[in-house]
Amino acid sequence: MAEQKVSLPAKLINGGVAGLVGVTCVFPIDLAKTRLQNQQGARVYSGMLDCLAKTIKMEGYFGMYRGAAVNLTLVTPEKAIKLAANDVFRQKLSKDGKLPLWGEILSGCGAGTCQVVVTTPMEMLKIQLQDAGRLAAQRTVTTSAPAAGPTPSLVASPAAQPATNANPRPSATRITLDLLKTRGLRGLYKGAGATLMRDVPFSMIYFPLFANLNAVGRTEDRHSNPQGRAPFLQSFVAGCTAGSVAAVAVTPLDVIKTRIQTLQKGEGEDSYRGIIDCTQRILKREGPAAFLKGAACRALVIAPLFGIAQGVYFLGIGEHVLGLLG
Repeated sequence: MAEQKVSLPAKLINGGVAGLVGVTCVFPIDLAKTRLQNQQGARVYSGMLDCLAKTIKMEGYFGMYRGAAVNLTLVTPEKAIKLAANDVFRQKLSKDGKLPLWGEILSGCGAGTCQVVVTTPMEMLKIQLQDAGRLAAQRTVTTSAPAAGPTPSLVASPAAQPATNANPRPSATRITLDLLKTRGLRGLYKGAGATLMRDVPFSMIYFPLFANLNAVGRTEDRHSNPQGRAPFLQSFVAGCTAGSVAAVAVTPLDVIKTRIQTLQKGEGEDSYRGIIDCTQRILKREGPAAFLKGAACRALVIAPLFGIAQGVYFLGIGEHVLGLLG
């Protein structure tokens, strides 16, 4: 049987459409995840629902979509690269239509590595926009409630607040220009090592697990083409399941990445010199449980995101578009 050739343009279109649909559906939960992970010491939010409710109350409905424009702009190349690279690696590593487990893991590793070039600046900008509301909420809480004990304040001091409040709401363009001006291109890639450390293990878990779940009940093309012949619902459920398992597994790495990439800190909040320093400080100050902050949110984001992504990807929209274009 002849090996099926990967149509890279079609895969890129499929991945892009999948990313746009998925991000639009789950972005508010991702915002809650970022804010929960950045909480140190005193808490503004008690959980995901409390975070979303307070965000709507203080910032309006569209406050839940802070940073969404960045994601919607960059998620197309990010998801396209991730999904297409995995397909390409799988085909390159397949022999006689068979792909062993080590090949599935290596394909996922390659896909996770390739996407970092887009994921790092996307996450860097998104986190600053998402976390701005948390810092504002901390200032409001501290101003309205006097300190009850020796716990250090996690917000800017009163003397610094007028200057902070006078600043315009941060925008992706402004943050990008400031980073390029003060830190150069390296500024946009702050936390690239942590991003790689999160995304490679995620892809190594996700893609093999998805391929095997998506092949349940089928004997042909089980390893060479993970999306072939599977019903749409099976592809969707396989994406949700594999995504949630991989998301929870790498949550500690996601917490480290989020903390390192967050530029604005409240008073008393730690800044970090790197991955090891961040890990040690979180353990010392907050304990091991801090590494699971936002785990439920992350699972609720990634499961439908990859379920939708694999479902849309499975439909072959890219092939249809290319067919219409001749």
